[in-house]
Amino acid sequence: MNNPMMAAVRTLLKETFDGPEENASWYTEAKPGSGLFGTLGTLSAEDASIPVNGTTIAAQTDHTRYYLWAANSSLNGEEPRKDWGASWKISSVDELTWAQYNSELQQEYTTLLKTIDSLDSLDEQTSNGLLGAVAHSAYHLGSIRQMIKAINVPSRT
Repeated sequence: MNNPMMAAVRTLLKETFDGPEENASWYTEAKPGSGLFGTLGTLSAEDASIPVNGTTIAAQTDHTRYYLWAANSSLNGEEPRKDWGASWKISSVDELTWAQYNSELQQEYTTLLKTIDSLDSLDEQTSNGLLGAVAHSAYHLGSIRQMIKAINVPSRT
């Protein structure tokens, strides 16, 4: 990847989702499990269904997945009809649904990384979309981590 901006976006997305590499960090805790997947991996469906300030971790997770799906669609030149409020209606999940949400989030994240790798150049719209994906995902990572503190889920790392 020759474009420093795309390389930076990819690095920050990887830190957001996978966690920092080699005990170094741009913004998360510099320890394993600090990314979204490590954070979500400590939670049961029951944990993800506990309401905090009108939402659940399950809703936050599905909303993040939905945002990545929308970003991927836009980067592919698609403009599907969107229902931004649907994920916020999620109040509880069972173990199967919780695993599905996590798997679908992983799929959308992987798709976004592959899309970034396939881009030859960045225009302003694409740059804004990619930076928005980093900021939006990092925001929800922080929200989820604060919700975990609120529901007193013990650290499993």
